[in-house]
Amino acid sequence: MSLFDDEPQPTPASSAPSPLAERMRPRALDEFVGQDALIGPGRPLRRAIEQDRLQSIIFWGPPGTGKTTLARLIANVTRAHFISFSAVMSGIKEIRTVMTEAEEARRRLGRRTILFIDEIHRFNKSQQDAFLPRVESGDIVLIGATTENPSFEVNSALLSRSKVYVLKALGPQQIVTIMRRALEDRERGLGALEIQADDEALAGLARYANGDARIALNMLETAAATAGAGSRVDVALVADLAQNRALLYDKSGEEHYNLISALHKSMRNSDPDATVYWLARMIEAGEDPLYIARRLVRFASEDIGNADPRALSIALAAKDAVHFIGMPEGNTALAQAAIYMAVAAKSNAVYRAYLEAAEAAAQEVAEPVPLHLRNAPTKLMKELEYGKGYRYAHDEAEGVAADMICLPPAHAGRRFYEPTERGLESDIKRKLDELRRKRGPSNDDENGR
Repeated sequence: MSLFDDEPQPTPASSAPSPLAERMRPRALDEFVGQDALIGPGRPLRRAIEQDRLQSIIFWGPPGTGKTTLARLIANVTRAHFISFSAVMSGIKEIRTVMTEAEEARRRLGRRTILFIDEIHRFNKSQQDAFLPRVESGDIVLIGATTENPSFEVNSALLSRSKVYVLKALGPQQIVTIMRRALEDRERGLGALEIQADDEALAGLARYANGDARIALNMLETAAATAGAGSRVDVALVADLAQNRALLYDKSGEEHYNLISALHKSMRNSDPDATVYWLARMIEAGEDPLYIARRLVRFASEDIGNADPRALSIALAAKDAVHFIGMPEGNTALAQAAIYMAVAAKSNAVYRAYLEAAEAAAQEVAEPVPLHLRNAPTKLMKELEYGKGYRYAHDEAEGVAADMICLPPAHAGRRFYEPTERGLESDIKRKLDELRRKRGPSNDDENGR
């Protein structure tokens, strides 16, 4: 179909009816449920749509929140020509064709083209670049929809020329409102079937849908077909149909990182209840259990360290348990380890010590190893005084060679590891103070670093 053919092609009479979620898409902004902060009366986006002065925008939000519906409503309201295609189905050839026709439409007819791209994050950066010249010239207004964070998935040049609107997951009551509307609508919905639905059943469907209106309507349509015309959708039927809740999770997407961040920060803040909740969210959504185990191992050394050295052993034991018995049995091993991490004494002294030492190693002059710390396996090396002055700590009265400096001269006396007063590190701190005293003042610089 050419860009200049405004009328949609007729649907063959023999085609199957569209899914309920498709039939029930709002036909006007006033029918839209949710996102009041964006398109409620008087809101800037709504005014821009109604006044046909829309600029390029990106709709970012979880599935089933109305991104595509909003784009279609814009098509109904605006006087610009509207083209929609999916990043999954279209390639660079289609992009170039649309760009050429958009330029022609603006030149010949004085009309802008609104181009809606569903799942824009699936276009690579070079494909996204193809839109830039037409966006800048005003030939097209780009509307992109994505479930992924645009900061990472949309070309920065394109992003800087677009306004990002964040769509929130729908609340349970909003989902129920949408389902009630579908049950009562005799033209597009299920009204002709005269089906009744218990409030508890619809609330259950809303919970299972997890903020996704499309899932809720698909489940309602299945429930209606199962119950039959003139019947009732009750809690028992919903429980039978909804065996697994639709969890919002993408192991390669932003929610993956959001949840692991929540798990880390809950453990760090010593909150075992939040810890086991976020852990369960990840496990039940199908996260790789060994990925979780790896994060627990990292946490044990980064956030607990020597405040409780057992944490690292417990994290590694959980990893071995998951590897040995698999899932779902391994879930309790992960929960045991995560809860232990949450209640353990915390210290990031080991982490900070390594960061400071790594910065010194990378940024400062790489001084040679002092001669007294070098081995001397050959005659030449002995002649060059390798190993001269080394003192064997086990032969010392207190097990420490006083005044033997092990850091290079430029770092003599520098302290990288400073234990806290939490957990076992309080004992380590007292022991370290004693060791530093035994090694003598030459191991501390003038500034006490």
